[in-house]
Amino acid sequence: MRQLAFSSLLAAGLTAIGFTTPAFANEAHALARYVISLGGINVAYMNVRLDVEGESYRLDLSADVTGLAQVVSQGAGSVNSGGRVTSTGLASSRFYLETRSQGERFSLETRYSGGNASDGIVSPPLAENPDRIPVTSSHRTGVNDPLAAFILRGPALDSSLCNRRFDIFTGIERFDMALRYADSQEATSTRTGYQGPVVLCTMRYIPISGHFTSSEITSYLADSTRMMTWYMPLDGSDFYIPYRVLMGTSFGDLSMVLVDID
Repeated sequence: MRQLAFSSLLAAGLTAIGFTTPAFANEAHALARYVISLGGINVAYMNVRLDVEGESYRLDLSADVTGLAQVVSQGAGSVNSGGRVTSTGLASSRFYLETRSQGERFSLETRYSGGNASDGIVSPPLAENPDRIPVTSSHRTGVNDPLAAFILRGPALDSSLCNRRFDIFTGIERFDMALRYADSQEATSTRTGYQGPVVLCTMRYIPISGHFTSSEITSYLADSTRMMTWYMPLDGSDFYIPYRVLMGTSFGDLSMVLVDID
């Protein structure tokens, strides 16, 4: 159960973070740092490192549970995404996730080619369960991984950034995230890693397949009307990354905030 709790925390961060590189650059190296809190209490830290060489990219994410959250779920996780830099963002060719907690290890590896994904290699293998919605070949077509997918690119920081839908396949689950414009605001807190204009987008989680019909988490996310992302511009480019993410839960708001960027 503790392993599942940490995996859920890491997954929540994955579905909310995107990071990329200045336009037209053929080499870039950057690091973004986020703090994750639940009900106002810091529960984890997340680092995302980007390396771009020519037309290829590599994203490395690491997360560690901290503070009082360690009483419930001690653990750490890492994610690697790699593939091609395109005119519209990042196109994944591989995705790898690993979590470790209380001596338990879970890993998932998925390959992508031309937007089509393979079934994920899972360790330990998933147990057969009649409650799980089958994943069909059409569910693995026209998809991206859950880290590379969440990149916004556009001509300006305005409402047009939010009106889009992401088709995501992790290797075991297909879901979509629909974004809609809500507001244009100003980030002013000096305790964060950015001060300046942001665009607020609402998010809607749409489960497609690979999930369990009896999953309370899936049902809660699908019914939630309190999922939001504030996007900020990445200097010197036409890309935008999350400044803040907020998801309402029965335990209080789950929030992720950028605290530093190099």
